[in-house]
Amino acid sequence: QVQLVESGGGLVQAGGSLRLSCAASGRTFSSYAMGWFRQAPGKEREFVAAISWSGGTTYYAESVKGRFTISRDNAKKTVYLQMNSLKPEDTAVYYCAANRSLSTVVAVGGSWGQGTQVTVSS
Repeated sequence: QVQLVESGGGLVQAGGSLRLSCAASGRTFSSYAMGWFRQAPGKEREFVAAISWSGGTTYYAESVKGRFTISRDNAKKTVYLQMNSLKPEDTAVYYCAANRSLSTVVAVGGSWGQGTQVTVSS
């Protein structure tokens, strides 16, 4: 089992940056692929970024490619999402997820955290 807690959300102006963190607990964190998803009011939850168990492979939604970077520190059992050049359309609750493979976490997420609010003003 893995438990996930997101942090780092807040209010930022368009063009600014935020770094989200997702802290995990559990015995097998380093074996999980990790991902970030987001959900805006009235919209479905959508995939943002994912990273393999080793950190060697990453995958991004087209809407954030070149602006967001996912990384992980297995020693700290933490996954990060560095968000640069933020746009108002990035406003959403951001969730992290854990699953057994990169393809699976991209497709369906997995075990979820409770989310952290990101608001980007114009």
